[in-house]
Amino acid sequence: MVAVAPLEASLRPMTHEDTSVVANIEAAAYEFPWSRGIFRSCLDNGHHCWVLEQAGAIIGYGILSLGAGEAHLLNVCVAPLHQGRGHGAYILKRMLDLARWHRAERVFLEVRPTNELAHAMYERAGFNEIGRRPGYYPARRGREDAIVMAMELLPPGAC
Repeated sequence: MVAVAPLEASLRPMTHEDTSVVANIEAAAYEFPWSRGIFRSCLDNGHHCWVLEQAGAIIGYGILSLGAGEAHLLNVCVAPLHQGRGHGAYILKRMLDLARWHRAERVFLEVRPTNELAHAMYERAGFNEIGRRPGYYPARRGREDAIVMAMELLPPGAC
């Protein structure tokens, strides 16, 4: 996967002060969004939380959990008005680089089957479907399964 920083966009660590804006982006992007409290908990629990800024405004974010040689991509989101410009792929690439830097050997994630654009982005990045979690997500009518995807990582600099 080749991901170049979108024009004038840069990643920086998320702070507690960012969580209101991040929660607003989440609410605009998803029907069943995470709350501000969940983002604050991710920060408090030491997850790797990053925001993507463009022209001084937060337009996306990524959250990664690391442990025991594995990484779990918890959330990647781009504000709806900024989607389709490579921002999501850029955040994903940076999260994978971070996982490699921390010597994770594989990365896992869950994605809704109905989130076809995200699913396709993960496949392009090299993720493969390894299973399903029945009833994982809330849905308009009951629950929706999660597609579980994984990717084996090569160490930094490996070919």
